[in-house]
Amino acid sequence: MLTEDEKDELFEAICDGDRETVIALVTNARDAGEDLGALLNDAMIPAMAEVGDQFSAGEVFVPEMLVAAHAMQGGIDIIEPILAESDHEPVARVCIGSVKGDLHDIGKNLVVMMLKGAGFEVEDLGVDVPDEEFAKALERGNEVVCLSALLTTTKPQMISVVNHLREISNSAKIVIGGAVITQDYADKIGADAFGEDAPSAVKAVKRALGMPA
Repeated sequence: MLTEDEKDELFEAICDGDRETVIALVTNARDAGEDLGALLNDAMIPAMAEVGDQFSAGEVFVPEMLVAAHAMQGGIDIIEPILAESDHEPVARVCIGSVKGDLHDIGKNLVVMMLKGAGFEVEDLGVDVPDEEFAKALERGNEVVCLSALLTTTKPQMISVVNHLREISNSAKIVIGGAVITQDYADKIGADAFGEDAPSAVKAVKRALGMPA
């Protein structure tokens, strides 16, 4: 069983972006039969939340956040297959993709890692995603659809996706974000929430679901 010192070490390793230490500690926990769901909730998710808070406060920047998320992903890669076979329930199921015509994925990929780090099950639809693929993801049981756009020219595509999803389900939760997106635009097209960066995207998803952010 991991000691409190080891849990603290895991927390710090994620914050510092020390992927090797994260993998080693999570592997040891797995081999010892630890409750990996509890480990995720007690040490790993709080670590990524801390990184997100530091980013929002201007204490760390995108490169540091990417490194921390990469370290976190090393642990998640070990934990996910085991939790998938257990009765562990994710916070919620979320899908995400860059809208049709937009091939940018760095920001989207960071949001994926941050959402996983917050305990969500995430289906990454990739880039240049047509409306129908977002609709299919909703029909597969995803509770939130996240849309990303980096180009001004692809902003109108978000309107098409939102309208398409609203025709399918009035209860669909839609979160949008990206370099060219604002809260005013989110309000204008009827999105449920807006995230201006990766940490705020996680909070936006929680708000859309009625959870404390």
